[in-house]
Amino acid sequence: MSAEEDLDQFEAEIELALYQEYRAVLPMFRYVVETERRFYLANQVSVTPREGQGATYFEVELGDAWVWDMYRPARFVSSVRVVTFRDVNVEALPEKDL
Repeated sequence: MSAEEDLDQFEAEIELALYQEYRAVLPMFRYVVETERRFYLANQVSVTPREGQGATYFEVELGDAWVWDMYRPARFVSSVRVVTFRDVNVEALPEKDL
């Protein structure tokens, strides 16, 4: 195998492990949040539109979150603040039967 093939296989394995982690932690969260750069699971979400220099942007604050990022050593974070000029998609997950 070439170095490029090794790297491709390594990244595929990491992405599969990340997907498996996502499936395992999904029931722990209330919201799915998608921005142009990241995908999050969170239990608290606040999206605030802001105006600045003639453009509208969004300030997204997440609490008790999990970040989809295969290069991040710790994906669980207590709070996240995202500022974006692009769309933000927030979806409430179905409530779990206790």
